[in-house]
Amino acid sequence: MSEQNKRVVMAYVDAFNLGDLDGVCALFAPDALVHGALGWGGVDAVRPIWSELVRCFQVCLEVDAVAAEGDAVVVRYTERGRSVASFRGGPVTGEPYELIAMEWFVVKGGHIERRWGVRDAASMFRQMGLALP
Repeated sequence: MSEQNKRVVMAYVDAFNLGDLDGVCALFAPDALVHGALGWGGVDAVRPIWSELVRCFQVCLEVDAVAAEGDAVVVRYTERGRSVASFRGGPVTGEPYELIAMEWFVVKGGHIERRWGVRDAASMFRQMGLALP
């Protein structure tokens, strides 16, 4: 089961890196909860946040390590991006960022039921010369 769950999470990473939010959202169970630095809730609550991140910062996740046991899958990334569009009314700096990010998933029945994301948002915005939202 752990290998199958890892494949679900890797499909999430691939879809996210392609900016395919329909593909990302399709991997979540209808009652999934998503927790992140910029907000949390069901997929309809966090999809606008993901859309902003993809559009404004061209976020790219490079998988550094994956561990899975039972329903849990944990991923450590090197996350990179660049300020390319205004985020919540802020300036566009063109500056890049790079940081370590981690996500913890609970995968059941081939769908992500829970996801917690941890990244240093303060460092991300500081590297791009942006004020925290």
